[in-house]
Amino acid sequence: MADLSAPVPRRPRIPALDIARTGALVAMALYHFVYDLELFGYLVPGTAVTGGWRALAIFTASSFLFLAGVSLWLAHGDRLRARGFLKRLAMIAGAAALITIATYVAIPQGFIFFGILHCIALSSVLGLAVLRLPDWVLAALAAGVLWLGLQPGFSLLDAPVFWWTGLQAVPTPSVDYVPIFPWFAAFLAGMALAKAMDRAGVWAWLSARDTAPVWSWLGWPGRHSLAIYLIHQPVLIGAIWVFAFLTR
Repeated sequence: MADLSAPVPRRPRIPALDIARTGALVAMALYHFVYDLELFGYLVPGTAVTGGWRALAIFTASSFLFLAGVSLWLAHGDRLRARGFLKRLAMIAGAAALITIATYVAIPQGFIFFGILHCIALSSVLGLAVLRLPDWVLAALAAGVLWLGLQPGFSLLDAPVFWWTGLQAVPTPSVDYVPIFPWFAAFLAGMALAKAMDRAGVWAWLSARDTAPVWSWLGWPGRHSLAIYLIHQPVLIGAIWVFAFLTR
């Protein structure tokens, strides 16, 4: 008889998933580089929030949330590993709090009170509540969250205490605002696809593949995505500031 109290072995890392995270990081750095160039006056005001750059921002945020949903299923789809989940949640929530404090000091009029890390943290908790639902139900929930989040909003939720939902009718001043509606849809979509791929044996096939060292190198940033997220903006802003100082 199987020992149900025995720890469940962790799945091996999947290089393709790490590489996907690396791609999301590259897109993020590119967008923020454009944003910072605009901030320093090298680009026309509004460049980063219009046209293709706005589309890149939406794609990048959606990618991070989608991959976080995939990771939640891969890590806890067979059984909840409470210690690992709480450790990861504490890291993300702590980093989100750090971002809030830093941006409040730097730009109090537009500080980040619910950005991408805040959304991933809360989405991870909400994701646990629906983790056992069939993949088609998760996909339907994702569609519902997206639809509701794209509605004009509800004046009853205009108080700042409700702004994390994204369902209010008034605009918010934050420079990076990623509310649950509609962004939780990307997280749910990642869970749904991960569950469907698991049932089809795709993850087992990918984890069993031998990979060349180059794929491991490409996946290295993706294995350290939180640290890179936290340091990339200070590095970019510092580099542009040095350039501006040397060329003025």
